Amino acid sequence: MKILFTGGGTGGHFYPLIAVAQKVYDELERQSVYDAKLYFMSVDPYDKQALADLQIEFIQVPTGKMRIYFSLKNFLDLFKTAYGVFVALYKMYKIYPDVVFSKGCYASFPALFAARILRIPVVIHESDMAPGRVTKWSARFARRIAVSYPDLVEYFGADKTAWTGQPIREEIIHPIKEGAYEYLKLNTGIPIIYITGGSLGAQKINDCVLEALPDLVKKYQIIHQTGTVNFDEVKNRAESKLQDSPFRDHYKPFPFLGSLAIKMSAGVASVVVSRAGSTLFEIATWNLPSIVIPFNKSNGDHARKNAYAYSRAGACTVIEEANLGASELLFTIENILNNPQIYKDMVESAKKFARPDAAQTIATELVQIALSHEK
Repeated sequence: MKILFTGGGTGGHFYPLIAVAQKVYDELERQSVYDAKLYFMSVDPYDKQALADLQIEFIQVPTGKMRIYFSLKNFLDLFKTAYGVFVALYKMYKIYPDVVFSKGCYASFPALFAARILRIPVVIHESDMAPGRVTKWSARFARRIAVSYPDLVEYFGADKTAWTGQPIREEIIHPIKEGAYEYLKLNTGIPIIYITGGSLGAQKINDCVLEALPDLVKKYQIIHQTGTVNFDEVKNRAESKLQDSPFRDHYKPFPFLGSLAIKMSAGVASVVVSRAGSTLFEIATWNLPSIVIPFNKSNGDHARKNAYAYSRAGACTVIEEANLGASELLFTIENILNNPQIYKDMVESAKKFARPDAAQTIATELVQIALSHEK
């Protein structure tokens, strides 16, 4: 049996593939399938160690980006994408997988095109409320479609679409409180706000946090994932703002949080401040209230649509970037933490929205399709 994964480009597209791959191995063991091989076809490996840990073979295929605005690069990237399709066809024909699983985005286009020509079954997953162009196109011939938001079942058609939720890696799905205070150098008894801008960080969130920082640290401890690119700047600005504050030790900036640090941050946090990407589903699985700040220039406005879909579920409060400021952030945090009923309702809503078995559901379907394709 051979299963090929495609997607990548960002952590939000790559790590759900890893989550499904983890569960594929569990399902293969249950089905007593011992000769399976897993592949990942994309522009780059994104996280070589994650692939190596699961013995997933990387297959490099070039492709161009599909921009929604005019650019001369679009013209050049057409040729790059066409070349990528030929490379994908050749490499996929050589291994001939039994099923292809895609997380969408431009990086998956060559593999999906090749799978369609070779008549290999395709399963796709859409994370956003506003499906991208590659997802819309591949949905026409996909065998099965998994979605993170229930609203999309009707959009794609209930006959082949399932609301699975977002696949989340085993390493971060269960929060850990034991040892977290020591590991993250936090104090007990002081509420903790976990702020993350996703795998790349978020400049506007960083700026707002820094503006509010002198007031935030008076009442709360802050775990702040800044993004690796912005870390030094944020750290230096924070040190300047807090140099005379007796509470400066309440601020804990990190360029990037590994799996253990994420689990521990989730284990001790009272509220999470986040973008409106894949992190939303992790927050839901952790059963934590959240403040969501969507990026206002996302393709298809998908970030805002994601944020408001999660808000309609009752699990978060949305702050638009246009309204984002120190006073608004402070007010929203205090409104959640100082109102037990609001806090409780958000926790319950997050529980209802969460789909912690998403990766297992998709993995089971992939293995079943692969087994039927082998016959």
